[in-house]
Amino acid sequence: MANKDEDVIALLKRQHREIGEMFTELETAKGDRRTEVFRSLVRLLAVHETAEEEVVHPEIRDLEPAAESVVEARLGEEHRAKELLTTLQSMGPDAEGFDTLLGRLREDVLAHARREERHEFPFLRAHHTPERLRAMAATVRLAEAVAPTRPHAGVESAKANLLLGPPAAIMDRARDAIRTALGK
Repeated sequence: MANKDEDVIALLKRQHREIGEMFTELETAKGDRRTEVFRSLVRLLAVHETAEEEVVHPEIRDLEPAAESVVEARLGEEHRAKELLTTLQSMGPDAEGFDTLLGRLREDVLAHARREERHEFPFLRAHHTPERLRAMAATVRLAEAVAPTRPHAGVESAKANLLLGPPAAIMDRARDAIRTALGK
């Protein structure tokens, strides 16, 4: 649950744990529950990565130009995860081969989260006051509130997210509302 006093690092680490828990639940969930958990996972991954791409990665680049290769590696991982997530989404959780691809996505996403925590978060902690880190958490929450709810591979930079994110978010959120209205 969100805590307005948590800083950006605590917020993102909490979301990383939630993502891991969703993957674990997907392993045993059946029927409608499996579909519901998968949709929740897709949504959390989409908004989480968008916020990182809009807020965290550019901040790290500004703080530490030498970290460019670290940020670029994370963006590449996010792009590959979005492609795989899009494939899984089009297949659906009951399709043959879904579990194999889901296992690969889980491995990739959790390794990505560990690399962010190990290679990116220390830059933030070293260069920012606790107040600034809390303000960044508020900015991340705001970015997540208006982010697309589905993966959009190729939209990994802050500039691309700001340009293409709002129309994608409107479409995604309209689809979500229609799905909810139809009880799907």
